[in-house]
Amino acid sequence: MISDLNQALSTNIKGMKRSAIRELLKLIENPNIISFAGGLPSPDTFPVTELKEIINEVMDKEAHIALQYGSTEGDNLLRTMLVNRYRKQGVDVSLENVIITTASQQGLDLISKMLIDRGDYVIVGLPSYLGGLSAFNSYGAIPIGIPMDEEGEDPNIMEAELQKLQAMGKKPKFIYVIPDFQNPAGMTMSENRRKQIIALAHKYDVLILEDSPYRELRYEGTQCKTMYELDGTGQVVLLGTFSKIFCPGYRIGWVIGHPDVLDKIVVGKQATDLCTPAFTQRIVARYMEKGLLDKKIEQIRAMYQVKQQNMLKLLEDNMPQGCSWIHPEGGLFLMVTCPPQLDTGALLKEAITEEQVAYVAGTSFFCDGGGKNTLRLNFSYESLEKNVEGIRRLGRFLKKRI
Repeated sequence: MISDLNQALSTNIKGMKRSAIRELLKLIENPNIISFAGGLPSPDTFPVTELKEIINEVMDKEAHIALQYGSTEGDNLLRTMLVNRYRKQGVDVSLENVIITTASQQGLDLISKMLIDRGDYVIVGLPSYLGGLSAFNSYGAIPIGIPMDEEGEDPNIMEAELQKLQAMGKKPKFIYVIPDFQNPAGMTMSENRRKQIIALAHKYDVLILEDSPYRELRYEGTQCKTMYELDGTGQVVLLGTFSKIFCPGYRIGWVIGHPDVLDKIVVGKQATDLCTPAFTQRIVARYMEKGLLDKKIEQIRAMYQVKQQNMLKLLEDNMPQGCSWIHPEGGLFLMVTCPPQLDTGALLKEAITEEQVAYVAGTSFFCDGGGKNTLRLNFSYESLEKNVEGIRRLGRFLKKRI
């Protein structure tokens, strides 16, 4: 081993931190601990029987494709299935607008690699997805957080920040939003708010990065159009993933955008992994081709809707006075805001040791260091019975601390 590894480290890796969520998952392997921490889908949703059959079919008939290198843009059959799916939803896309990534996290990384130099600004929500913040931070971005209400990021505050940057002779590289069932807070951006932010992006000539991993997991309310569709000019880049609607272990996502943007992402991906595994792509494509994905999504929605409603009732019955949360219309998460004197990060280990219940401290999602009195809960992974007991434990713990 060299004498001083730190001296050899790059500026990028020195600026990176371990994921608070991934590290927390190591602490809660004890089966007696009820965890609301991870963004994990329920294993009960995995289509094991169907996949066994499809894997055998692919190996029997298409091993020469599935076991070979693939194109950087992705498996053409899978891309075609995605194009057809979006067109049925009213979104005007073609093959040249779609590339496959190794899950949407790679999309976040590749877009950051493509656009961000150290010291560049990006616009994010307060709070925002930890994986996005980590990707931007790894390339030296300076995030500017925009507070949110029940409709999403406040456009007046966003414009004020854009004006400040303009006065400095600066322009952010992009505006990062999660408009559907936002992670971690759970709110959905109204269509009017989406249009307001698109108008700001046009006015100040800034790209929008629309992260949409949960869009198809709606349990109530009316579906809004994607910002990509509302924009219609190529100024929005849309990220999607199969992780929450199929299987996270397959690690397949996609980027939809203007061909000029995707061309640069392909260059970055070729330097990263050459291509997403052809084997998993072809299996997912055949799964979609058989019409199984829509049936699976309906099953997932039905299961998670019960868990969502159950979680909201549990919070009403068990959370101490002074706590509040947004009622999510879909997705996997919600964020609880506790009385201001509580520091959920400082209390986390005590919650695990005393009550054997885990959550994610909210400060991880706030680029400005705020959110100390917030916590994120996932309602999809644990069983209904464990959700009941876990929220009882959490409520009891918080009441003691208050």
